Amino acid sequence: MRTGLATDLAQLVADPARVLSAPAIVEKLSRDFYWYSPILRRQLEGKAGEVVVQPVDQAELIAVMRYGFAHEVPVTARGAGTGNYGQCIPLEGGIVLDLALMDKLEQITADGVAVCQPGLRLATLEMEARKIGWELRMYPSTLAKASVGGFLGGGSGGIGSVAHGALRDFDTVRAFEVITMEDEPRVVLHEGKAVHEILHAWGTNGVLSRIWFALTPAVEWTQFTAAFDTYEQAFRFTQSIAVDAGWNKRLATVFEWPIPSYFSPIKEVVREGKSLALLMIATAQTDALRKEAESAGGEVTFCGKYDGPRTHPLLSDYTWNHTTLWAMKADPALTYLQCGFSPTECERQFHLLRERYGDEILFHIEFMKNGEGVVIPGAIPVVRFTTEERLNGMIAYCRSIDVFVANPHVNTVEDGGRFRADNIQLRAKYKYDPKGLLNPGKMASFQRETAAK
Repeated sequence: MRTGLATDLAQLVADPARVLSAPAIVEKLSRDFYWYSPILRRQLEGKAGEVVVQPVDQAELIAVMRYGFAHEVPVTARGAGTGNYGQCIPLEGGIVLDLALMDKLEQITADGVAVCQPGLRLATLEMEARKIGWELRMYPSTLAKASVGGFLGGGSGGIGSVAHGALRDFDTVRAFEVITMEDEPRVVLHEGKAVHEILHAWGTNGVLSRIWFALTPAVEWTQFTAAFDTYEQAFRFTQSIAVDAGWNKRLATVFEWPIPSYFSPIKEVVREGKSLALLMIATAQTDALRKEAESAGGEVTFCGKYDGPRTHPLLSDYTWNHTTLWAMKADPALTYLQCGFSPTECERQFHLLRERYGDEILFHIEFMKNGEGVVIPGAIPVVRFTTEERLNGMIAYCRSIDVFVANPHVNTVEDGGRFRADNIQLRAKYKYDPKGLLNPGKMASFQRETAAK
């Protein structure tokens, strides 16, 4: 550790106990779920910060940023650590800025906008919002642990995206305040299109301190599963529900067999050898959905009310990237990709991938609305890892047949597939972090020498 670092930081916060330097704790709070990727597991193992600071308000956060700039100490912001790209793993040591204690929900406005601090848990927000007739537009499968700020910094979409798109679409993120890494840190309000400077930039160009997050009117939801003899049947049924605006849905997911076999806690909803469709549908439409599934050749295996994050079983715990987690528990050789298939050519793309890779790739589809309002087959396929070359070849082949891939096996914002072509995130890095001290090494196109000129 840099000499005197913990002692200096303890003078910047009201309670010195919120400066943590025990190696085991620092290591734990320097981690996320990077080990989903066998490549990142090798690259990032052993990386950690030197000390953790847990601010409770904006003033303490600014004090830490001012210190980091003055002493050229890297600062890596941390939400709840539920990301999968190693977003919050410090590559150059320094300070881990743990925002978990900045978790206040200030208010939910009359028009359904949550005003909160970045450390607020999404599950808490979902529960509080539903009490007064609102709910999250979308949330990751890590709902129970994930924070609002972490979701904005490193997330993309999730449960609800079939209706409301990705996190960056449809003004879901109304505004936020960002602390800059400068000689005298500024609090910069971002509204409207300006939020795209910071969204999904992994805390490389500013630290969120206050957020305005749009909600949607709450719906009484029912969780629903149906088993089909073939993947094609399951996919076509689910696609028909996902793209039809007449169905009020929050989730539309398809799992190719044997993926459902990995879901051991809910084995009662699984049928041996069959693909599985999983949906959240408005309770008022449950009977109609049952008839639709049965007429499509499906067997309805579960139908139960969603009562919020504490629902049991919470079937969203098996969707999005939680699917990958269950697969890896069953077989450690499995990993994943993040893909987007064509809404019109997807079945041809499925066929080409099956023809080339067989059961090296297993289809897991998450339907979601894109920024133009078109519902597309997003995907988090489960893939068998053998070598990095084989995995990169699979990614290259996907792209050659027009399957979009956001590569989850890299540790930079650009290569992860969410970097904006207009370079707005990079330009913000030069404006707000001229020394390159915020989460250094994660924005590959930033050049410290250029910033210093």
